[in-house]
Amino acid sequence: MGRVTTRTPVTRITDTRQSTRPDTVVVEEPLEIRVNGTPLAVTMRTPGSDVELAQGFLLTEGIIGDRADIASIRYCNSVDDNGVNTYNVLDVDLAPGVFLPDTGIERNFYTTSSCGVCGKASLDAIRQRTKHSPATDTVRVPAATIAELPDRLRAAQKVFETTGGLHAAGLFTAAGQLLAIKEDVGRHNAVDKLIGWATEQYRVPLRGTVLLVSGRASFELAQKAVMAGIPILAAVSAPSSLAIDLAHDTGLTLIGFLRGTTMNIYTHPNRVTDGRPLAVLEY
Repeated sequence: MGRVTTRTPVTRITDTRQSTRPDTVVVEEPLEIRVNGTPLAVTMRTPGSDVELAQGFLLTEGIIGDRADIASIRYCNSVDDNGVNTYNVLDVDLAPGVFLPDTGIERNFYTTSSCGVCGKASLDAIRQRTKHSPATDTVRVPAATIAELPDRLRAAQKVFETTGGLHAAGLFTAAGQLLAIKEDVGRHNAVDKLIGWATEQYRVPLRGTVLLVSGRASFELAQKAVMAGIPILAAVSAPSSLAIDLAHDTGLTLIGFLRGTTMNIYTHPNRVTDGRPLAVLEY
């Protein structure tokens, strides 16, 4: 398994001096995901939780519906110039009777750490039809509980403390209990790792949960939440217009600018309870 962090020399300049010292930075390496031996996707990720990343990616792309659709996952013998396995290629064997879609999945699956949907042919190609719609989820979460989640997520970010260069995704119960957290240089990878963790434990659909992301709420993150049956997606930064559109259409509660005791609820605010004064934006 590759390293999560590495050390590199940096020149640091302050108001009074210039010095050279080592710095800890997050590692970014490519991961190729193959399905039944056929290359499907390459994503730039932070090594670690690769099996969960692959499972989450396949579920949120609509290729699998749950863990039972996978027969096995293994690292391929991808070696570097020194003959050492890089652990940068995973092959996923689908279960008997599970096949790659003939249509609707064609796109350039190369993704960068900053933009998971780059290369999609059209919006129609990424509006996947979920098997786990959040629309019927009746969960209710107090606003005070939601307001506490960013601090709990931040306290659990281990690698961020040493690098400052990772996104985080945390999955919480309606009572605010942290079920799992994943970190990655790419925000979409962090969410895939988290959903893959839940897939591996046969927890999908993730009814009654809250997904919190450390950055903005993009269309793709909203799509991933919908595909996994997550009813509430919260972000400490802004959502995009497409994320709002998708959340509105699919029954996802979308929260942005979650900072301190304030938040903006962009869609389906009925899931946030207890009458606290909130900045609610009507769709």
